[in-house]
Amino acid sequence: MQETLSRWLASSAGDYTLVEHPAVHTIDEALNHVPAMSGLMVKNLFVRDEKGRRHFLVIVPFDKRIDLAALGRLLTASKLSMASPERLMQHLGIKPGSVSLFALIHDGAQAVELVLDQAVWEADSMQAHPLRNTATVALSHATLASFLAHTGHVPRIVTVPAIQ
Repeated sequence: MQETLSRWLASSAGDYTLVEHPAVHTIDEALNHVPAMSGLMVKNLFVRDEKGRRHFLVIVPFDKRIDLAALGRLLTASKLSMASPERLMQHLGIKPGSVSLFALIHDGAQAVELVLDQAVWEADSMQAHPLRNTATVALSHATLASFLAHTGHVPRIVTVPAIQ
């Protein structure tokens, strides 16, 4: 799928920039190792409901602390919690540390619900790992919309509740 995404970016994507960097697993590591580039830096959480029937990819600005209980109420999903690495591999085909919008390319079954924070949706551009945590792509809003159309995912755009 890395190759599929690379081909899509090369042939279909509009405005994007890719930079290589050392592997990063956390926001702190990204702040230290990803070269300065345009686009909103984001945080990606892959969560599930209490019974494991619903899975969500939640994307927010990197410095937002998410109130999972309030988000669960907003999404009418019971007791959201982080999904296991096994579920991450099953639904998005990636390992922890590489979670990003681009992992939706693996979700042909549309089993993962995409939740975008309003600030992410309104950004002129955003950053995402291209299925590996050793590179970052800055993509324009138009490229984001084109990618979502390609995968068939319709984002739920909300103001993700934050911990005060």
